[in-house]
Amino acid sequence: MFKITPLLFIFLVITCSSDDKESEEKQTLNQIEIPTKEPYLIGEELTLIWSDEFDYEGSPNIDKWHHQTIPPNNGSWWNDELQHYTDRLENSYVDNGTLKIKALKEQYEIDGSSKSYTSARLNSKFSFRYGRIDVRAKLPKGAGTWPAIWTLGANINEVGNYFGNQFGNVGWPACGEIDIMEQTGWDKNSIGGHFHWADNSGNYQNKGEKTDIENSSDEFHTYSLIWDSAKISILLDDQTFFSISNTSNNPYDNDHYLLINIAIGGNLGGDVPSNFSEEIMEIDYIRIYQ
Repeated sequence: MFKITPLLFIFLVITCSSDDKESEEKQTLNQIEIPTKEPYLIGEELTLIWSDEFDYEGSPNIDKWHHQTIPPNNGSWWNDELQHYTDRLENSYVDNGTLKIKALKEQYEIDGSSKSYTSARLNSKFSFRYGRIDVRAKLPKGAGTWPAIWTLGANINEVGNYFGNQFGNVGWPACGEIDIMEQTGWDKNSIGGHFHWADNSGNYQNKGEKTDIENSSDEFHTYSLIWDSAKISILLDDQTFFSISNTSNNPYDNDHYLLINIAIGGNLGGDVPSNFSEEIMEIDYIRIYQ
């Protein structure tokens, strides 16, 4: 699926000549984590299957994006977050070639529940299984902001998500979650990549890693996911910083969809400064390949 160096190609040809050796390698692959610093590059073998280049003006393209606005936790969002999500232009819009997701300090009410902040949470109207995602973005700089680029299994039963029960009706974490990029509200010099799932016994499992990042709010960086039936890797600027094996005990063999949002406060947002007024995450493009 992905670009293979000549040396690796020779290695693969040799190993594929022995069924026993190949079986042994696959068994080992499914038993261990494979952290790596090797770069992954997009090769000609990959085909672009979905994208948004944000080369238009106004609201995010309604053929590609769904605003998730119904708070699923008794009028609030999970993780003690402090915002409501809206579908207003004030919180998400496209201009000058980029998508802006803007978190604002303002009083806003949904179904009798009032919050002091607003933001946007976008679901892609596209599901996929295996491939590569590249998202080129600038992150908000202010304390208290929790930006995220991530995926959920399209079979999740969360209220208000785009796919409903089209792909199934399971809860979290049984659906599987892949955090391609999360950044805490108190450390803007690192990002995290994380996996959340339920094993075959229904027990919650999670693994993740952080990596340093410079100028995340002033410069564009590329946040990527590479996912196949054997391995899932999370990358920053084409450098892998965390991988896990994709085994029969993970749920990462089902369709997922992409989410982009800024949460305010909560578990990873932390304390919000009293002088907070607004913060923006800016996205240059999103590309999905297979």
